[in-house]
Amino acid sequence: MKGRGQMKALELDFCRTRPAPRWTAPLLLAIAVVFAGDAGLSFVSSLSSIRQNEKLLAKAEPRTYSPGRKATAEEVAAARDTVQRLSTPWDGLFSALESAADEQVALLAIEPDPKSGTVTISGDSKDYLAALTYVLKLSQSDTLSHVQLARHEIRTSEPQKPVSFSVSAAWSAKK
Repeated sequence: MKGRGQMKALELDFCRTRPAPRWTAPLLLAIAVVFAGDAGLSFVSSLSSIRQNEKLLAKAEPRTYSPGRKATAEEVAAARDTVQRLSTPWDGLFSALESAADEQVALLAIEPDPKSGTVTISGDSKDYLAALTYVLKLSQSDTLSHVQLARHEIRTSEPQKPVSFSVSAAWSAKK
């Protein structure tokens, strides 16, 4: 065994700490000073901007209501339309739709017209009989009258052949 030499023992000291490089403390201090300076400049700039805006706001004239100003015809019409929509008995329409709900019918659109007192309901049904049954249920509602099937279309291109339909009804103002 001549070619092999003896191994030297390794001496490991896990408790010994290496001193930190001498340049880290000054570098960290310089970074902290730069950061503090930037924060200070931002604060001073924001404070200056706030004071300038406060001066401009103090000089501005307050808006006051002018009783002499007349509303335009468009504004009056918009206000009437808003009041009419808010005073519409939506609860009656929604309860009529909920009472006629059926698993075989899916509603796609509800288009109420409060001015004319009508509503158009569009949906899909499993078959033609389900659509007719839905129309019958809607006609038994106290809120809706003159309920009629406005159009229907059997979609033959789909395997289940569902029916798309549209119902029109008069919408009474009973609350």
